[in-house]
Amino acid sequence: MNIVIRADSSTLIGSGHIMRCLTLAERYRKEGNHVAFVCRDLTGNMAYLVLDKGFTLMMLPAAEKRHDLTGYAKWLTVTQEQDANETIDVIKKMGRIDRLVVDSYAIDSTWEKRLRSYVTEIMVIDDLANRQHECDILLDQNFYLNKESRYQRLVPEHCRLFLGPKYALLREEFYQVRKSMRVRDGQLRNILVFYGGVDATNETSKAIQALQNLRDTGVLHDVQVTVVVGASNEQKEDIAYHCKQAGFRYLCQVSNMAELMAEADLMLGAGGSTTWERCFLGLPAIVTAIAENQVQICEDCAKEGLISYLGYWDKVRQQDICEAINQLMVPSQLLPMQRKMSQLMG
Repeated sequence: MNIVIRADSSTLIGSGHIMRCLTLAERYRKEGNHVAFVCRDLTGNMAYLVLDKGFTLMMLPAAEKRHDLTGYAKWLTVTQEQDANETIDVIKKMGRIDRLVVDSYAIDSTWEKRLRSYVTEIMVIDDLANRQHECDILLDQNFYLNKESRYQRLVPEHCRLFLGPKYALLREEFYQVRKSMRVRDGQLRNILVFYGGVDATNETSKAIQALQNLRDTGVLHDVQVTVVVGASNEQKEDIAYHCKQAGFRYLCQVSNMAELMAEADLMLGAGGSTTWERCFLGLPAIVTAIAENQVQICEDCAKEGLISYLGYWDKVRQQDICEAINQLMVPSQLLPMQRKMSQLMG
């Protein structure tokens, strides 16, 4: 098949959408399909990762003028109509497209209807369930207590729905690592810190300070701490300095996240797609929602005992992180979370 993926990354959007689409693209390529990406030239974009992985990349130009956009519409930096027209201009040069994959909270049926006659089918990756889609396939890999009813009347009747973590887009490295990973015994020896490739709210620094406080008081005197940041993290130099001062291991833009998760006994991180990577490897986590679309996922996961949820980032304090770690210092707290994650992911 000839497949095109429309997805973006930026300082505002983060890296999650482009990363999960790269995972999907790898699967498509392994099956013998040709995959190309259409991305817009946005501030802080990580489109270079598409080229690094050997995929075709077609860049839409940066917006020439400022548009009066609100909410998720700001992600595109142009109107849906303009973005659709520019995407059409690009894909018309590629011949017939068998499948168009769309992963953007800024795109809905307005955009999708314009592309309909240029592609055989449209697949949407979503987890907001807050707008109409004109698509043939919809994937929502997230855990919601009401997942079966969320997309009623939002997609055409013929649309095939793939809902829940069993459809999570996980990189091949996670499957390989799980085959031979150790069995955790509930003892806390290694903590991993990762709040996404961008971490625009700088939760990493907050976590480092909390961990430093615990180490200073002797609580984590024999626990190894590994801090991971993305290349697009604007605070990475400051974070590297504080990690060195604290004696924490600092890593930037890693390619072995599955291995690092397998080594850890507890992770401090954000909601989003990393949730299912953690669950797949049975890694307990203390989670902060760093975007509004993560809140319900985190709340539902917390109700099921899958994570320790602290709340939305602007309400989370260093002390909250310290208290959560203190509560998870014993096997009786970590082991039940591990079991629930294993049951969820299979």
